[in-house]
Amino acid sequence: MTEQAYDVIIIGGGPGGYVAAIRAAQLGLKTACVEKRGSLGGTCLNVGCIPSKAMLQSSEKYEEVRHGLAVHGVKVSGVELDLPTLMAHKDKVVLDNTRGVEFLFRKNKVDYIKGAARFTAPGKLAVTPIDGGAAQELTGKSIIIATGSDVVALPGVEIDEKAIVSSTGALSLPAVPKHLVVVGGGYIGLEMGSVWRRLGSTVTVVEFLDRITPGMDGELARNLQRVLTKQGFTFRLGTKVVSARRGKSGVTLGLEPAQGGPREELACDVVLVAIGRRPYTDGLGLEAAGIAIDNKGHIQVDDGFATNVKGIYAIGDVIAGPMLAHKASEEGAVLAEHLAGQKGHVNYGVIPAVVYTWPEVATVGRGEEELKSSGIAYKTGKFPFSANARARANADTEGFVKILADAKTDRVLGVHIIGPDAGTMIAEAALAMEYGASAEDIARTCHAHPTLNEAVKEAALAVEGHPIHI
Repeated sequence: MTEQAYDVIIIGGGPGGYVAAIRAAQLGLKTACVEKRGSLGGTCLNVGCIPSKAMLQSSEKYEEVRHGLAVHGVKVSGVELDLPTLMAHKDKVVLDNTRGVEFLFRKNKVDYIKGAARFTAPGKLAVTPIDGGAAQELTGKSIIIATGSDVVALPGVEIDEKAIVSSTGALSLPAVPKHLVVVGGGYIGLEMGSVWRRLGSTVTVVEFLDRITPGMDGELARNLQRVLTKQGFTFRLGTKVVSARRGKSGVTLGLEPAQGGPREELACDVVLVAIGRRPYTDGLGLEAAGIAIDNKGHIQVDDGFATNVKGIYAIGDVIAGPMLAHKASEEGAVLAEHLAGQKGHVNYGVIPAVVYTWPEVATVGRGEEELKSSGIAYKTGKFPFSANARARANADTEGFVKILADAKTDRVLGVHIIGPDAGTMIAEAALAMEYGASAEDIARTCHAHPTLNEAVKEAALAVEGHPIHI
């Protein structure tokens, strides 16, 4: 078995792992990244964030051409869906992005090792190449576990990626389902449900809880459900899936009330199981290195991402916290800087989250329920896009901006947006919160006119009760 030594070895080439590798190499550390998928970028670039956003964009354009251009004086007829071309575009976007990361590895002199790694001892890895070649041993002064997450299985429902699919299978359906049932009312299910609804599916969302998007500010969640219902979604809340029976014409689900009650059946063509994700540490040999995990499968780390074993670290979805690509990337960059003797931190209070439905939903900081439960006195400022000049010009006026500020200090505690391009607008709020801005700071910042971001300024003005345009 050949042996190679590195300053830093990263297991996993996703958004956390590849960013950590690039940053470590930039800082002069001899770096390797081990990835068994065969392409870099992890779930996000290969079967998650990127392909789903490509399909969301394509489906948005399709729906806009069919239903949204008449108001602008554009008449269109004979519109047809070319699903193979849509899928080819999605695949090209994925390929371009993964090849881009490979280029960045070459540019920064990161060794890219295609294989499956497992610990044989602290500081030592055995890597089995994906091409079936001879195994090699790697030693690292520091080893970073960045293996991401995998889908959570639903008891009694076996995923075959054909009739019963995970988010991965939902990206590659060969035809538009007549009826798609999404099990789970979280971000992933609502986004993929939006794609296939726009392309022609009837979509039913079955959610165990009595609300969608758990953890999101409640007012935002209620408005998102209202908008999606208006678009054609059907929601079955407070309902659990207890069985799935495949047949020649599709799948029949057994449903029961979450709190108990009579069973009923729901027939559909395709079922998307999107009830969450779990840390992925399968086959890593954590026990061989003595690495501790918690009762939810997360690798336990301290504030510097160090495990209980000296020289071994973990970031991203395998540790506690929101399972977001940008959270993992921030952790990867900061950890690389720590290993190079620099200082850095991740401010977990200002990590934005976005649901890429249309309208989009974006949030950063605390929601009203969290503030109330914490006993924090706060002020609220809201401004609707229906009063925003640019949104009116775009004929895209659904939604609002809500700013929550400390009642005593005026410091911004949370910003919540449902509306057009909310995912872009939330960056202004995250930056403001990172630097401890008050609502007045945002209100006194000149915003270009006419822009959607003026709604953020107006919501900040509304915190003190004096918005200009409403």
